[in-house]
Amino acid sequence: MKIALQIHLIPGDSVSDRCKWARDHGVDGIELIGAPHDRLCAEAEQVLKVLPVTTLCGAFDEHGDRCFDLLDADIEKRRRAVAVTSRCLELAGQFGAVGLILPPIFGPPVVPDLSPFADPLEIEDALMVAHCRELGAHAVAHDTLLLLEPLNRYEQHYLKQQSDAVRVIDKAAAAGVALLSDLFHMHIEETDTPAALCAVAGRYTKSIHLADNTRCEPGTGDIDFVAAFKALFEVGYDGYMAYECAITGDDDEQKKANLARSLTFVRKCVEEAGGATSHG
Repeated sequence: MKIALQIHLIPGDSVSDRCKWARDHGVDGIELIGAPHDRLCAEAEQVLKVLPVTTLCGAFDEHGDRCFDLLDADIEKRRRAVAVTSRCLELAGQFGAVGLILPPIFGPPVVPDLSPFADPLEIEDALMVAHCRELGAHAVAHDTLLLLEPLNRYEQHYLKQQSDAVRVIDKAAAAGVALLSDLFHMHIEETDTPAALCAVAGRYTKSIHLADNTRCEPGTGDIDFVAAFKALFEVGYDGYMAYECAITGDDDEQKKANLARSLTFVRKCVEEAGGATSHG
């Protein structure tokens, strides 16, 4: 398995400095988050001189505004979300990234309850399946993936468990759509994270997010990473695991030390699980 870091988690004065720190500490790739598209392209250009771009996290427009409106009741917002997501998929393909990570909505449902014809979940599923078919085809055309991300109940009502995303992916039956499995959200929503990973990671999961239950770097809380990594090895997962979390520390030097300590912790957990990271 390969370890990645979101670029903003690494202390440093420039993208280049952050990437060199990551490379020097055995990191295999960099995840980029939403930014104005010209700035995102400039960041990717600097990253690619040092490390691969693994994934893009979130659909943001050319101004850097978040655009997660695929399940909105307003058709114009949905159209804009599709257009922005399509452009972000193009950028993911351009950078050679595995995919674009997308939580389709935050907060409660915003579509109407049309029971007995259809309740909000049925409407959202129908919308999301249609979007996945369109966006999945666009992802394939650009040699990348649309990665659906389930979030915990305090952030999203729609996709909470891994099985929720699998339901949509199976209904869409669309190439180019896969799953992002986040161990922090799974720690809240799944009753058995290793079992959930065994059920999905072999077929659906194409990228992993790492954070402890503290929402800080692995090793600061009580998530059983060894058990999770054992499950990933069992199903043959060998992709990226990207840190998506806060880094503890009062200043950059403390954060660098704590991040380095966490990388050592994760590698030790991987070894205890019976495998190795690419830098072992």
